[in-house]
This record gives sequence, structure tokens and C-alpha cells, in this order.
Amino acid sequence: MRLGRYSHSHSHKHPSAPKLVVLLCVVGLLGAALIADFLWASSSSTSTALRYVTSNWSVHRASTIIVPNNAVNRSSVHDDKGKAKGQKKDGVPERFLSATFADLPAPELHWEKLPSCPVPRLDGFAIQIKNLFYVFSGYGTIDMVHSHVDIFNFTDNTWCGRFDTPKEMAHSHLGMATDGRYIYIVTGQYGPQCRGPSARTFILDTETKQWSDMPPLPAPRYAPATQLWRGRLHVMGGSGTNRYDPEVDHWSLAVKDGKVLEKGWRTEIPIPRGGPHRACIVVDGRLIVIGGQEGDFMAKPGSPIFKCSRRHEVVYSDVYMLDDEMKWKNLPPMPKPNSHIESAWAIVNHSIVIAGGTTDKHPITKKMILCGELLRFDLDTLKWSVIGKLPYRVKTTLVGFWDGWLYFTSGQRDRGPDDPSPRKVIGEMWRTKLRF
Repeated sequence: MRLGRYSHSHSHKHPSAPKLVVLLCVVGLLGAALIADFLWASSSSTSTALRYVTSNWSVHRASTIIVPNNAVNRSSVHDDKGKAKGQKKDGVPERFLSATFADLPAPELHWEKLPSCPVPRLDGFAIQIKNLFYVFSGYGTIDMVHSHVDIFNFTDNTWCGRFDTPKEMAHSHLGMATDGRYIYIVTGQYGPQCRGPSARTFILDTETKQWSDMPPLPAPRYAPATQLWRGRLHVMGGSGTNRYDPEVDHWSLAVKDGKVLEKGWRTEIPIPRGGPHRACIVVDGRLIVIGGQEGDFMAKPGSPIFKCSRRHEVVYSDVYMLDDEMKWKNLPPMPKPNSHIESAWAIVNHSIVIAGGTTDKHPITKKMILCGELLRFDLDTLKWSVIGKLPYRVKTTLVGFWDGWLYFTSGQRDRGPDDPSPRKVIGEMWRTKLRF
């Protein structure tokens, strides 16, 4: 402003040579800075767009975007008083934000709504055996947990049965695997809010609905990666007894036809990165572990009800495979960090399909951000792609696949199209026809 007033009010006079040199230098420096800033922002925006449009996700790097003043960001950035931290008075954010929390571009799919699960549930688990879908336990609300199994029949799309779980069995954050008749259940959280874990383990005979015990785990865990592989039940990672510390322990137990063949668990090679809420899949003789997080909600110190209190969490996109030599190998990472997907996957046409989940927290509000994408990992090419959108964003949903249809039920959904933070625990059942 001072330069402008000088040149305008004294336009009839010629400035001295030193003053003119200073003026030209200042103008030149300002111009150079503006050009550099424009080029940097353009380059960042372009690279971000390319990163999220491409279907080849073999490499994932952190990216940045300049948050625009649009409806999505207004709803997710503003706090309860209608003001956002880090914004100017005109509502435009002043900082560059990580783009990993944003929705990925995805094609629309036609979803058909089916009869809802008899109860809404969060952090439950599901196992599919042929056309039957066994949906286990979970939270009803933060203060109430379920202690039963609901059964869905994919043949006629009806909920067709219910039976109780053992009184000693955990209610959420379970680990599960099946051999096609018997379901093996390990560890998990016992009770509502953020109560402690149990090391108890069980076997369910799905034909007789009879339960039996297995040896307890060497230490209790929350939401460990669990699978049957080469005649052994493998349990890996999860959170430790305080519900927060990521653990890397890996144990296995020989089992066959619902019988335990050993007296105790055997220590195996640790998983490269610990933590809960990841998918664990055996396909083509390969054991694959996908996504997850480090850290979780913890019980508030001194709370008589173990009230949940949020702590810092790190969500990651890592994918590991255990090979024939019992060595872990890195596979191409997910399109973005993703957690709460332990039962949100299905094998479809030699691909792994994953529905929903959670990703990096919002960098301004620090709220948890849910995912609404349907991801595909092609086991032939080892490439990730985004193949569709869910009806809404949802975490810890339960996924099955039957006769060309992909199903999902339960979990915790978002607050609406413009607010990806979690709100309502649901029991809805949806399906869509997959073609690829």
C-alpha cells in the first residue's frame, strides 16, 4: 500500500536511482514468489489427482491437497460452534492437508436392500460356510454387547436361526477362522465399553451347534489376525492387554476336524507390524494380512465402567504375505490406509474384495474417518483397484459372497454423504451383483 500511494501521489516526480533499484528488486522478488507458489500448488494438485484416479496402486506415497471451500469440507471441518480451526474469517482453510482421508473416485453400483440383521452390531465377526452366514456377538451400543449368533441364508435371503455363545466367550474384537464345518474362535474383549480382553478360545461345530474349548492363548489380545493355514490355527498381532499397544506375537496350534492335536500354542515368526483390525486371508496356499492400525481406544483411568477414551491411532496400508519358508514378504499396499476390516472381505473371481473400513483421522477435527469404497486386490496381477461405492461409509462391516452377489451387514455408518465421521450402529443388509 505504501508503494502504491507513493507512485500515485508523486507521479509528476522522478524517483532517485537508489529508490528505483529497491522498488524493482521488491517487485521482482514478489513476482518470483507468486510464480513459484502457483507452480508448486499446480504440481501438487495434479499429482494428487493422478494418484487417486489410477487403478494401479503398486506404490503409495503421502500426498497433499489445498482444501477448497466446498460443501464436503465445510461440513467435516467446522466444529459445533460453526467455526473451524486454521481458517480465515471468510471460511477458507489456510493449511495443506493430507489427502489420504478423502474418498477415492469410484464407480456407482446398484445396491439392493434386504432384511436387516435381527440386532445392530459393531465389532462383531462373521463366518460364511457355503450358503450360511454366521454373524457373531459384537456391541449393540457402547454400553451393551451381544452374546449370540444370528444366521443368514443366502439362498432365500432370510435370517433363519439364532443360538447363544458360551458365557465365558469374548463379545467383540474376536479372531475367527473356519475349515468349512468347525469355527475356531480366539480371544477378544469381554464386556462393553473398553473392558479387558480374554485369552479363552473355543470351537463351534456348526452342524450340531455344540461348543468345546481349546487351550487359552499365551496372552490375551484384541482383534488379532486369525486364520487356518496348513493344518494350524494362526493368531497374529492384535492389541495388548491395555487395548492400545500393538503386539507382533504370532502363535499357532495344530487342529483338525474340530479337534486340538497339541497341548499348547507354538511360537512362530512375528508379524512385521503389530496391531488390530486387519483382514487375514488364506488363498492359493498363501497367508495374507491386510491393513490395520496401531493404537486404539483405551479405558479411562479410574473409570468404574471402563469408559472408552480415544488415544492416538496410526492407520496403515501395509499388506504382508507369509511364504513357504515362513518368511514375511511385502505385497503392494492398499490404495489408502485402512483398518476395521477384519471381517469385511470376500474372495471373488481370484480377487480379494474389501468393503469400507476406517482411514487416517481428519487432520483438523481429528475425527475418525470412515471409508465407503469397495476395493479389489487382483491375485493374478497383485494390483489394487477401486471397483465401486457402498451405499454409505461403514466400518467393521461383515461381508459374504454367494452366487455372484456381494453382501454386507452391520457395523457403524457415517453421519451422511458430507460427513464421514462415525455415528449409527446398524444391522442393515445390502447386496450388489459383481461383474469383473
